[in-house]
Amino acid sequence: MCGMSQPSQNRSSQPPARPDASMSLLTHVMDNSLDEGYAEAAARREAAGAAGLPRTLKAKLGLAAGLVVAAAIVTLGAAETRLSAPVLAKERQELINRVERADRRADVLEKDVDTLREDVAARQRAALKQHGGDQAQLVALLSGATEVRGPGIKLVVDDAKGSAAEGGGPRENTGFSDTGRLRDRDMQRIVNGLWQSGAEAVSINGQRLTSLSAIRAAGDAILVDNRPLVPPYEVLAVGDKGRLGTAFQDSADGQYLHVLQENYGIRYSLSAENEVRLPAASSLTVRTATAAEPKKGAS
Repeated sequence: MCGMSQPSQNRSSQPPARPDASMSLLTHVMDNSLDEGYAEAAARREAAGAAGLPRTLKAKLGLAAGLVVAAAIVTLGAAETRLSAPVLAKERQELINRVERADRRADVLEKDVDTLREDVAARQRAALKQHGGDQAQLVALLSGATEVRGPGIKLVVDDAKGSAAEGGGPRENTGFSDTGRLRDRDMQRIVNGLWQSGAEAVSINGQRLTSLSAIRAAGDAILVDNRPLVPPYEVLAVGDKGRLGTAFQDSADGQYLHVLQENYGIRYSLSAENEVRLPAASSLTVRTATAAEPKKGAS
């Protein structure tokens, strides 16, 4: 028994082994969650900040300075606007006054033109009656120099419902666009059809047509002798009320108007009237004149 060796007493002095001793890498990560590089960078920032102001205070001062600059800019802009507002308002009012004065002057000039045109037309009609001989009344009637009353027809033509000024329709052509609106070329065909059907005198919206009248377009507006017309268009024609309407509807131009109604929504109505009244033409332009030869025996 004496020969058996006893266990060494040094084992009791060693610390017991950790249960996770075999997981050294995981243990290191858990004990040192902050990477060494991050720790060094944080230490450098702390060392640099110790010599100056804290970062948060710098940010506050920078923000305050920016707000001061912005407030100064806004204040200066408001002051400048306040100073310039009366000047702009004065200039605007002056422009408005100039436009209003120009409009009033244009209205006066337009009235003067209408008065002079009526005076010229009256003088032309008087001269026509005085020197026209036995056929003076017929000449005045055919030339549009006198007012006309008598039986006839009334044709009212209007654009399609909901028509607009934009183009792109199937009737689009050079210089024209179809959106259900009546065009000057359509009105030309209507008037020519009435003449061919036996009309003795024709007017459109109170504008008497003569052999010198022109139907043209200006944008989407129809002009008769350079005067714009507004739809609906009321076309009055003097003639045999029983035959004139039927002859027009059976003509090629009447069929053309029917096609506009069926295919493009153009609206129209035709009615026979016991009496229609057509005004005299606003002005007659004399292009040529020939002196009358004196009668034999006249002094």
